[in-house]
Amino acid sequence: MKLNFTKMQGAGNDFVVFDGVNQHIDLSPAQYQLLADRHFGVGCDQILLVQAATRPDADFRYRIFNADGGEVQQCGNGARCFARFVHDKGLTSKREIRVETASGIIVPKLEDDGRVTVDMGLPRFEPGEIPFVAPERALTYVIEVNGEPIEISALSMGNPHAVRLVCETDSAPVAALGAKIEHHPDFPERVNVGFMQVLHQGAIRLRVFERGSGETLACGTGACAAVVAGIERGLLGHRVNVEMQGGSLVIAWAGEGESVFLTGPAETVFEGEIDI
Repeated sequence: MKLNFTKMQGAGNDFVVFDGVNQHIDLSPAQYQLLADRHFGVGCDQILLVQAATRPDADFRYRIFNADGGEVQQCGNGARCFARFVHDKGLTSKREIRVETASGIIVPKLEDDGRVTVDMGLPRFEPGEIPFVAPERALTYVIEVNGEPIEISALSMGNPHAVRLVCETDSAPVAALGAKIEHHPDFPERVNVGFMQVLHQGAIRLRVFERGSGETLACGTGACAAVVAGIERGLLGHRVNVEMQGGSLVIAWAGEGESVFLTGPAETVFEGEIDI
């Protein structure tokens, strides 16, 4: 089965994108794993599938598959690439689109400077909506990892996130601790783990260990979750530059009851065809 694909990246978070409107895409988890493999496949953090919308209030449907082949609810950097893809491929002439995801509608918009802004919707804090095992909502939580207490913030940006405050991201134990927290029993659907260093009220550094993919060069929903957690804790202002290993994102959030807005780059790397 030969399939046309586009390789894209947003702040170093890279994707294989398929047009599922003009070609039929029906792949198994093992095939998604092969596509994501950087030695035997195309290589990417996630695979994005563009499909026709299934509801009247959306322009497209957006599906995301992690490098382990599992489908997830949301991906902010992918959403920007999605918007760039459908516009560049002539699937729409709109500069602002409504996109159906497994966690609800998101609204990406192409900016005049080439960047893309995405209305990522409302953050969710109630433990049952994350999901996270806790008796009630709290500003921070303490979980036990290897017999040691670890303080985190927990919230959902359409997918679950744990955010840990660190002194320096360069020395943070992202791989070891990220893997432990990802599979912590208090997160029944696993969790993305952010390690946040606050530079000042308008800037942070961030590294993210993504569930099903490991550490990535950038994570859009992870950036949103970190900024929201920082604002909730009184550490950040309402517009924050997020420095990640692959580049910078800008996150804006006015406060509870308001949407989170994510702005950043989205670029095509190359086009290809694969026989899978």
